[in-house]
Amino acid sequence: MAPPRPEELIPHREPFLLLSEILELVPGSSASGRWRLTGEEGFFAGHFPGRPTLPGVLMVESLAQLGVAAVLADERFADRLPLFGGIERARFRRQVLPGDVLDLEVQLGRLSARAGTGHGRASVDGETACETDLLFVFVPR
Repeated sequence: MAPPRPEELIPHREPFLLLSEILELVPGSSASGRWRLTGEEGFFAGHFPGRPTLPGVLMVESLAQLGVAAVLADERFADRLPLFGGIERARFRRQVLPGDVLDLEVQLGRLSARAGTGHGRASVDGETACETDLLFVFVPR
């Protein structure tokens, strides 16, 4: 069975859906996915004129969206909404440019009724672009 489309699991929609596809999904445990950057995204025009670069905070957000998909695929959390509780040890290793495909991986850590943790890595052609630890807090939908 094919993994669900991001819109089937997470509440994010254009223009703030930063996840093109989910490749693998283990509910409550891990996920992998992709964000295909066309170069038509509005933020490239201003970040930076003449040298468009994906903002690092959007890489972190794309990892969080993939993590949310893994959380919400777990029936224990289907009626909850995971929000950012924290971002720790974020490191940016390379620029991501228009036309790049950002490969995303998230491993979830501890999940409780109130919060959860995860570790995410974003890469382009196997080269790490961003790595970070994430903290989710759960609120009612």
